[in-house]
Amino acid sequence: MEWILQGIRDAILMLLHGDKEVLRITLLTLKVSCTATLISIFIGIPIGYILAFHDFFGRKLIVSMVNLGMGFPPTVVGLWVYILIARNGPLGGLELIYTPTAIIIAQAVIASPIVMGFSVAAFQQINSKMKTQILSLGASPIQLMLLLVREARLGLFAAVMAGFGGVISEVGASMMVGGNIKGDTRVLTTAMVMEVNKGNPEVAIALSVILLALAYLVVVVLTINQQRGRSIQ
Repeated sequence: MEWILQGIRDAILMLLHGDKEVLRITLLTLKVSCTATLISIFIGIPIGYILAFHDFFGRKLIVSMVNLGMGFPPTVVGLWVYILIARNGPLGGLELIYTPTAIIIAQAVIASPIVMGFSVAAFQQINSKMKTQILSLGASPIQLMLLLVREARLGLFAAVMAGFGGVISEVGASMMVGGNIKGDTRVLTTAMVMEVNKGNPEVAIALSVILLALAYLVVVVLTINQQRGRSIQ
């Protein structure tokens, strides 16, 4: 119990004193997780829309793979991303390994199936007659998609929150492809693991408090927008 209280006190002091290293780690965590989530939105929602409203050969197989991806171990994702971008890997010439970009790629791979799976479920909740009615009014395919996205926005916000939650709390892939390099690729989760291994649980608890606060602030913003959409309906 003393560790927890000390950790909370340390977290408050770090924030009040403006600890530069903690601030840098926190901002990098926010940057990579938000960027990865944004990428997953641009990948997951359009593909989720296609899977929900279009029937084609192999669709069920793809949906099952998406569902599998939603529960894919982050460490496995990190391993395969590492293999691809390592210096002797297929994409080694891009020199992405042990950079923030590598973490973003790994986290985007983790978040995309989550956003995709939730998007499919959100779109499938829409009454099928609505699509027919919109098309009968002469809407273009793009207009149809935008209208259906607006109709499914409550579920889509949940998809975004799930995707963000999956990456901001992730540690294995970030450690594997980022290397936890001080001043470059160290994020809150990898810093916590390092502090525990160094025998500094109080510092790790302080970082965990900051991580929870950061995640909560982002989710609050998303929730406010989600529920604002609900009040319009």
